[in-house]
Amino acid sequence: MQGQQEPWDTIIRPKRGWFDIDFKELIRYWDLAVLLVKRNFTVLYKQTILGPAWVVIQPLMTTLVFTVVFGGIAGLPTDGMPSFLFYMGGNILWGYFSSCLSETSRTFISNRGLFGKVYFPRLVMPISVSLSKLINFLVQFVIFSLFLVYFALKPGSPVHPNFAMIAFTPLLLIQTAVLGMGFGIIISSLTTKYRDLNMLVGFGVHLWMYATPVAYSSSLLVDKHPELIGLYMINPMTPVIEYFRSAYLGVENISLHYMPLSVAVTLVVMVLGLLLFSRVEKTFMDTV
Repeated sequence: MQGQQEPWDTIIRPKRGWFDIDFKELIRYWDLAVLLVKRNFTVLYKQTILGPAWVVIQPLMTTLVFTVVFGGIAGLPTDGMPSFLFYMGGNILWGYFSSCLSETSRTFISNRGLFGKVYFPRLVMPISVSLSKLINFLVQFVIFSLFLVYFALKPGSPVHPNFAMIAFTPLLLIQTAVLGMGFGIIISSLTTKYRDLNMLVGFGVHLWMYATPVAYSSSLLVDKHPELIGLYMINPMTPVIEYFRSAYLGVENISLHYMPLSVAVTLVVMVLGLLLFSRVEKTFMDTV
């Protein structure tokens, strides 16, 4: 009938609440997230000579430097594990976390042109970043697994994977992604007004790495400064990396008892990040 108003498929309304996030809408835009993952991966290695090979080269070179400097020159203990395997395990997991944080922290700044032209749930961007970085991690994890098998099969090897703990690896990766994304969207929300934060992200993440047992074992702190272990474990990435090493190398450490604290801090960071993100995305085009 002419004159009768057609029903709308999608209604876009202004967001008013502090936690006004439509998770069902995020699911409906899943295909966009997949498309952005492909775009992120393509753009990152476009016009590079080695292309995706950098996914493997970078952690291998970093691990080699750590093995020579921290394991060889500084002589830091690696809980009896082969130095190369010990450092590579910490490097690939830290690399996944730091890349999620760094890339997500630029969500509003890097995509302001796209955000101003078309509507879609803004959280799709940080989610796509975490998924694209997960692809890099999985490639690096395959290389790590090959070295793990090599060292584990050597006669008298101290490497003894704990398969019961390995089964929880997907949950560990989810926590790492959520933690990186949580801190990233907090920084991204604040940088819409305070651009200085964007300049400090790389420096801050680098310092954070040395406050995390990537280049050393937390047992070093336990032995020398046991009174500081509680404060040290507030860093949510410390139990995560120690759990990963315990699962795949067989290293047992006191930090495993702090995994519930790490999960709790991760959830707090993510909720805080979502609150800030929901608040800022209403008006960020006026300030970015």
